[in-house]
Amino acid sequence: MKAVLKYVLFLLLFIAIITSLRPTITFANTEEATEEIRITEWQIHPGTDKDSQTPPADGWITVKENETELALPEGTSSLWVKVELPVNSDLRTGLLVNKAYAQNVSAYLDGDRVFETKRNHSYDVNRFVIPLGRTANETLYIHLVNETGNIGITGIILGDFSQLYKSMLMSDIDNIILGAAFIFIAALMFICMIFLKKVHVSGWKSLSLIIFSIGCMLIFYSPFLYTLNEEYGSIYATSFDLTSNLFLPALFFFLETYFGRGKFSIIRIFKFYALSLMIVSTICLFLNILTNNAFYNVYYFISTAMFALGVIVGCLIIIGILAVHSFKRQKDAIILSAGISFFIMFTVADIIQYYSQSRNYEFMYWKWGIVCFVFSLVVILGRQIVLNYEKVVAYSRQLEIYNNELQRSEKMDMISQLAASVAHEVRNPLQVTRGFLQLLEEKSASNKEKNYMLLAINELDRASEIITDFLTFAKPQLEHVSVLNIANEFKHIGSILIPLANLQGGQIRLNIPDHLQIHGNSSKFKQAFINMIKNSIEALKNEGRIEISGHLEDNKVMICIKDNGEGMTEAELAKLGEPYYSNKTKGTGLGLMVTFSIIEVMQGDIVFKSIKGVGTEVIVTFPVA
Repeated sequence: MKAVLKYVLFLLLFIAIITSLRPTITFANTEEATEEIRITEWQIHPGTDKDSQTPPADGWITVKENETELALPEGTSSLWVKVELPVNSDLRTGLLVNKAYAQNVSAYLDGDRVFETKRNHSYDVNRFVIPLGRTANETLYIHLVNETGNIGITGIILGDFSQLYKSMLMSDIDNIILGAAFIFIAALMFICMIFLKKVHVSGWKSLSLIIFSIGCMLIFYSPFLYTLNEEYGSIYATSFDLTSNLFLPALFFFLETYFGRGKFSIIRIFKFYALSLMIVSTICLFLNILTNNAFYNVYYFISTAMFALGVIVGCLIIIGILAVHSFKRQKDAIILSAGISFFIMFTVADIIQYYSQSRNYEFMYWKWGIVCFVFSLVVILGRQIVLNYEKVVAYSRQLEIYNNELQRSEKMDMISQLAASVAHEVRNPLQVTRGFLQLLEEKSASNKEKNYMLLAINELDRASEIITDFLTFAKPQLEHVSVLNIANEFKHIGSILIPLANLQGGQIRLNIPDHLQIHGNSSKFKQAFINMIKNSIEALKNEGRIEISGHLEDNKVMICIKDNGEGMTEAELAKLGEPYYSNKTKGTGLGLMVTFSIIEVMQGDIVFKSIKGVGTEVIVTFPVA
């Protein structure tokens, strides 16, 4: 799934780069193309004569391309445009109208209709090329009709018909590519949902719907489709309305998934508002279609005024939520804020260009903003999936550690019960046997027999020490608990073990501050640390050293024992503390078992770190007294 996210992000970046560059294509032509002439001045005549096919005789208003757009009288539903054509002898001449805002368009030359298009839907952006042929100071009349009042014309170019037609088609192809790519990404994400766990499906699905709706809006709002297939215009317009209705609910479903319901459940409330608006708008849309626009006013109010209100309020809610979460340094909010900021920045850049060029500028930077916004949503979703994955991995590790500790605890409990029962039964016979051996040794006249007796007594003493360790391991409870001064305890331990270390050719260095204190039993404390330090002494090489230090950290006493002895492998470290495991030839493993038990009873923790051939470090932590 991480690979899919990487491909989606790469594809979005690639699309942004490709669609931001308008293609410049040169078409082969055996004949010299007609030079393009930009018409910069024409005349208009606003009115309400929707069905008139005759241009008015007077009342014309001159309009220049780079001047401020003329405000039309209120109630204008039709507009005549008069264009004076220059002398042109080329039969391939055509006239490109870059944008004509109208539902019905007719063009007349010398009283003959040379172009006509009629629409039964609300999409009113037209882009077309009129074939003219030879012209000799003729006048072209274009009649625009639009019941919504949005009416006008911009960008008139005279030139080679085929070149103008190809240029018209290529001008909107980037919107189709970008929209199709978004739809492809959404389809890919829908397919990938079958591989997701249930916890990720909600966010993934809502993001897929957001990308799908944006892709459809880019395609169905482009003049490209309406120019090529005018007969399907009502289907395109209906598809645009349906997919635009889907955008707001999908966006707030996504926000609720990653930011919760919000204060006073504002995200959830607005999500249901957007969902209700989508349902009502869709119902009105189909009623309007079935009744031949009988409910157009109702539908127009819901799909424009209510939708615009939803967008404005929704934007304010999103900005407020992102501001609150960004101040809390929540990364998802910061990422989404960056995406929205880029979208606003690119849109503002387009608007500035639009007004600075007398509204003849065609928006192109906003597509970068769309890509940045979608990119931020994909990054948020990817972060959530990665974080959830990491949580699962961390939980699995904790569960494994817990299971290992549980198994060790059960094993230790079983062994301690066995050790307690066996130790009590074995100790008494051993003491009796030792007493009789001492009597025999005293009465023996032979030195050889005395040596045998002494050897037997020493082995019985060793067995008694092992039994004592068994009992300590089986019942490590502290009988007398007091406040222990760590420095004093280690002075006693040092007086016992420093001579032993010197005999091995090693040194022990103590660095324990006087103020460190813990709660515990003095004898048990000494027993535990003597076991560990003896192990370090036995692991020393020639001129080895053992450093014992202590300090206070986070209200805990940290004691560190570090040597430069033989060290241990990872496998050997993992087995430390297990019953009967020892690196020594005559070791039983009980010493470390007893040490672990004592430290655990004193509410401490013990950690071993070791590198083979370098040395071992033991860190013991106790709560401060």
